[in-house]
Amino acid sequence: MATLLHIDSSVFPGEASSSRSVTAAFRKTWEEQHPEGTVIYRDLAADPVPHITADAWSAGYAAPSEHTPEQSAAFAARAKLIEELEQADAVLIGAPMYNYSIPSTLKAWLDGVLLPGRTSGESPSAQGTPAVVVASRGGSYAPGTPREGYEFVQNYLEVVLRDTLGLDLDFIVPELTMATRNPAMSELVPRYEDSRKRAFEDATAKARELAEHLAA
Repeated sequence: MATLLHIDSSVFPGEASSSRSVTAAFRKTWEEQHPEGTVIYRDLAADPVPHITADAWSAGYAAPSEHTPEQSAAFAARAKLIEELEQADAVLIGAPMYNYSIPSTLKAWLDGVLLPGRTSGESPSAQGTPAVVVASRGGSYAPGTPREGYEFVQNYLEVVLRDTLGLDLDFIVPELTMATRNPAMSELVPRYEDSRKRAFEDATAKARELAEHLAA
């Protein structure tokens, strides 16, 4: 049966998080389509993975027989993350924008799974795996907006997930999530509501589409 790797990185729990709410909708539809499937779930806010260390990094460039005890222990954690990615038939990532970029916990996960010669290089081991990223943000950074040049979530993840890891990448972007909290953005509430509604619709449709594709 199909395996979904689901990663959340928002610091806010449950429905308080826009990205978690949308990834939950995706996962619900996915599980309805794959009731006997497997979901590998990582909540990087509640249970963060180790940030990259010298031992973990250097171990990736040395044969296992040459690892020091410290390198072996550090690389074992990376190996588990890599294996989860390689086992997945689809990947779902919640990536809220914090200060124009992704959460440091998500960056730590990416540093863990990106291994030249295995997950990156000429033949990435997870190449072609479909990946959906829910990239929520408090404002709008779409083309033509005043802050278009401050968008470092999609741009960065396209390079890492698509161009480096070789994943078949798609984005769902709930934007203007601060409109209901910031009085200065009150006139943007209808646009936020439209964006939120579209994000849930896209999540449900994409989950169903991927489930049908994998079942074919």
